Amino acid sequence: MFDVKEIRKDFPMIQNHPDLIYFDNGATTFKPKQMIEAVDYFYLFGTSNVHRGDYELSIQADKLYDDTRRLTATFINADTDEIIFTHNDTGSINQIAYGLSRSFLKEGDVILVSQVEHASNLLPWFRLSHDLGIKIEYIPVNKQGVMTVEEVKKCMHKKVKVISIASTSNVLGSEQPIKQIASIAHDNGAIIVVDGAQSVPHKPTDVKDLDVDFLTFSAHKMCGPGGVGILYGKKKHMMHMEPVFLGGGMNARFASDTSMILKEGPERFEAGTPNIEGIIGLGKSIQYLMKLGMENIHEYEKELRSYFASRMKELDNVIFYNPENESGAITFNVKDVFAQDAAGYYAHKNIAVRSGNHCAKILHEIIQTDSTIRASLYFYNTKEEVDRFIEVTKEVNLENAVGIFF
Repeated sequence: MFDVKEIRKDFPMIQNHPDLIYFDNGATTFKPKQMIEAVDYFYLFGTSNVHRGDYELSIQADKLYDDTRRLTATFINADTDEIIFTHNDTGSINQIAYGLSRSFLKEGDVILVSQVEHASNLLPWFRLSHDLGIKIEYIPVNKQGVMTVEEVKKCMHKKVKVISIASTSNVLGSEQPIKQIASIAHDNGAIIVVDGAQSVPHKPTDVKDLDVDFLTFSAHKMCGPGGVGILYGKKKHMMHMEPVFLGGGMNARFASDTSMILKEGPERFEAGTPNIEGIIGLGKSIQYLMKLGMENIHEYEKELRSYFASRMKELDNVIFYNPENESGAITFNVKDVFAQDAAGYYAHKNIAVRSGNHCAKILHEIIQTDSTIRASLYFYNTKEEVDRFIEVTKEVNLENAVGIFF
């Protein structure tokens, strides 16, 4: 039974801010006490580096760290040695882009992306365009930010080497047909990279079924700590990829003649001391999500999002940009009110939303506006919060939105 009232008791932020309506989960999520306690325990009783010591504390840290890698693999149905820990989703995509530029891509090759992508899934590829002469081409999407299999097929040609897209858009909540796109990529000798930052925390993910080459996501968007990213990569690709960072822990040997032998597997890409406590916290957050059940989370959020969308459609003072999408954020503007001003009014009413371009700075070419308000949900949000949000939205106009600042 998915009991949201009971679940909310697990989150200290909800208990400590009982009047706050938090609709900024696309930016980061609240943390359950089970995860917080695991990180606290490490600081209070278990502090040690990993893979460095032969004493009991270090051995215990090793176990917790390695257990999280196994848990993460289970969570997305990957093999354990296909899971790399990075600093965040951005770090993961940069590692992929850099690694492929050293082993797979050459001048004149094409990367397919879309105009709805977050900066983290565009700028690393843009740099390859500037530095190596890699070309960027765009898969067309509709006004809801969704691409079709037919459009992807039309975009494929012999120069396309990589398709890099978000499974779910951080602004419009657009869900792309990843499994079919992966099949198209492979039929044409290309690689598919999937930014899962906005999808993995919200629904079951099976990388073997999807047959993606790379998948990235972040701990802090799925009830985990900040500073931890996850990079899944098929072993056949990682064997030939160069790491962005060199240093301790990722090399087998090096000598004064500058020769070096790098390790294989995940360790090759994890130079230096990792965010040990953050990775341990990630393990607890995954356990927490698995206990709730990702299918349960997905179904509840779809129902809540559908309810939110239906309530938004009742309003005549908003422009609703993604009413037809089934997942992700509610993205809108209040008519005649600048997005940041409206967000300030929501904040005045103790409602947290995000405004601006949400790091998707070419999305305006699709939705014809550069700044929107984003209300993003998670499984601890409720219909009562949605109802309160709707009542506040009815109040928003230019006079009272600007008036709170004077």
